[in-house]
Amino acid sequence: MADASKPEIGPDKSLLLVDDDEVFVRRLAKAMEKRGFEVETAQSVAGGKAIATARPPAYAVIDLRLDDGNGLDVVEVLRDRRPDSRIVVLTGYGAIATAVAAVKIGATDYLSKPADATDITNALLATPDEMPPPPENPMSADRVRWEHIQRVYELCDRNVSETARRLGMHRRTLQRILAKRSPR
Repeated sequence: MADASKPEIGPDKSLLLVDDDEVFVRRLAKAMEKRGFEVETAQSVAGGKAIATARPPAYAVIDLRLDDGNGLDVVEVLRDRRPDSRIVVLTGYGAIATAVAAVKIGATDYLSKPADATDITNALLATPDEMPPPPENPMSADRVRWEHIQRVYELCDRNVSETARRLGMHRRTLQRILAKRSPR
């Protein structure tokens, strides 16, 4: 008998994982297989779109930023091919605008990295009317700040002066922050 508090995977256990981080996608694939999913992986937008077109899965976990483009392109293809698919978008650059875009395009949920297999499973299996539980280990305020700075830096094409101007900080201060390791 199944535990009533633990959500069930539907009869179609197919799961597509799309992420360009090879180590992360392999680790996550193993963890999701242990939870009962039938996992297929891709490491690019092109690979994700090909799988979504040929064999649209019941579940998908898609990284937002991939080497060859935007993961939202895979979400669109999957939403067209299988409207009932439950899709979680992952990103290392959490931002409200991208979360809204992901949900508008058809994602079920949006998680910031680092997200573990439990967080992802909870997001995939959550019913539409329930709120997912808060993360077990949320990012620290320092980590959120660092992520925001990295996101703006990337949006400015790695231009330190432009990033500093947009963030309203001194260029040398920004350079010191960028030279340090990311906080936990």
